[in-house]
Amino acid sequence: MKFVPTKIEGVWIVTMDHRRDERGWFVRTWCAEEFRAHGLESGLSQCSSSFNLHRGTLRGMHFQTAPFEEAKIVRCTRGSAHDVALDLREGSPTFLQSVSVEISETNGMGLYIPKGCAHGFQTLEDKTEIFYSITEPYQPDAGRGVRWNDPMFSIVWPLADHAILSERDASYPDFASS
Repeated sequence: MKFVPTKIEGVWIVTMDHRRDERGWFVRTWCAEEFRAHGLESGLSQCSSSFNLHRGTLRGMHFQTAPFEEAKIVRCTRGSAHDVALDLREGSPTFLQSVSVEISETNGMGLYIPKGCAHGFQTLEDKTEIFYSITEPYQPDAGRGVRWNDPMFSIVWPLADHAILSERDASYPDFASS
């Protein structure tokens, strides 16, 4: 694995090394030792997948509150997506800033999102599947979100005019009033 830091402390682009041969490829997607070596959370609690039928599907911006905050690495196993991490850690020099990367089944990239950051993505193709490796179990009562298009964050979404959202994701209030 290759770890590339981003402008937001603790958010990393992680590129998976594909070992290819005539059968296809094999890739390691989580290594506690390598994560620890980069100062990242290394315990894995659960894995989840999201299948998205349509191009433009937007999920986010989600996070869990203390004491259930979670770190995660997000990869695309089918199709492609615009993946975003948003720093919600008060006192952080990048508070309310975001970083994004295109993840796809072909580029081998994943985005590591630390505790205290919100996460969201928008699919760039029909039938896109996203795979999450997560450090803490999902706690519905701790689940929160901020609005994907809140002007406070200035997140640029590639298909903003064609965003397909859940009612919950569309109804989060402005961050300033939350």
